Amino acid sequence: MEGKMLPEFHLQDGSGREYTNGDFSGNRLVLFFYSKDNTSG
Repeated sequence: MEGKMLPEFHLQDGSGREYTNGDFSGNRLVLFFYSKDNTSG
């Protein structure tokens, strides 16, 4: 989906801090998703 507009999202990091797409406004953003079976979480 390179070059597509990012839909609204709310995500938490491992420390519990929440991020939204507004936190990255005006910047390029790359999201990586990992399945839980490949992580300690």
